[in-house]
Amino acid sequence: MAPDSECATMTSFKRNSFRIKGRTVHAIEAGNGPLVIALHGFPDLPISFRHQIPFLAQCGYRVVAPCLRGYFPNDNCQAGSLEVATLVLDLLDLIDHLTDQPATLMGHDWGATVVRGASIIAPEKVARIICMSVPTPGNFAKALMSNPLQQRRSWYAYFFQLPFAELAVAENDLAFIERLWQEWSPGWHCPKDVMEEVKGAFRHPSVLKAALEYYRSQFNPTLQHPGLAEIRKRLSEPIPVPTMYLHGADDGCIGAETTEGMENSFLGHFERYIISAAGHFVHQEQPGIINELIVGFLSSGC
Repeated sequence: MAPDSECATMTSFKRNSFRIKGRTVHAIEAGNGPLVIALHGFPDLPISFRHQIPFLAQCGYRVVAPCLRGYFPNDNCQAGSLEVATLVLDLLDLIDHLTDQPATLMGHDWGATVVRGASIIAPEKVARIICMSVPTPGNFAKALMSNPLQQRRSWYAYFFQLPFAELAVAENDLAFIERLWQEWSPGWHCPKDVMEEVKGAFRHPSVLKAALEYYRSQFNPTLQHPGLAEIRKRLSEPIPVPTMYLHGADDGCIGAETTEGMENSFLGHFERYIISAAGHFVHQEQPGIINELIVGFLSSGC
């Protein structure tokens, strides 16, 4: 996409905020119609969906892309509040705030994990889901146990457990984060204005700490809320709603081979697409292909 088109896309939405259960949820959005909620991942922001938001708005949808908990500067996140179960409840609360109808959920990276969880916990609130770049828990766990390539790709998640990880990631104006983007999407360069917006958020110590706490909560039970144990147990259950899954063939973060056999984790309609000439940020690298697949899935009646 040419630079002028990129800039035009980034102005095709508005910034909004919602007060939900004592928290302020910051989001970008556009359009009117059936609700689509889009959740970003790491290290990213709602701007991740700058190509999908205006496109789907033109197709007759209202698209809302919120900041995940902790990803907005000075978001007040308490210890134990950054595990997947909490993020699932955040998403369900947002659905209730925005609509009384089942919503379409779209998630990339961490967002994919959260939208799958929401569909398991409250399928009556979810019409369908679109997941990108992170396979189901069973597939990913198997890869971490038996796939040497994936074990090496996932080194950063273990590095984040170290007490000095924040200092290392922040060094040299977050060069660590920019390097991850390059390694995860080889051959593609994130636009400078997008990278600057991402870095602008991560320069706030609260955002950087929160982002790393997501990974720490996965490995450290003391960072998990005892009252959410039942939800945690259910997050590996089969997904009960229609699903489309998208993954870049050249993903340097999570290999495309880790998605093989995922269909066994879905109770109903399931589509999987491996997108050539794309890495981890598949929806940003190949927006034309991804947008057409999304609108086709939404209009298919699944």
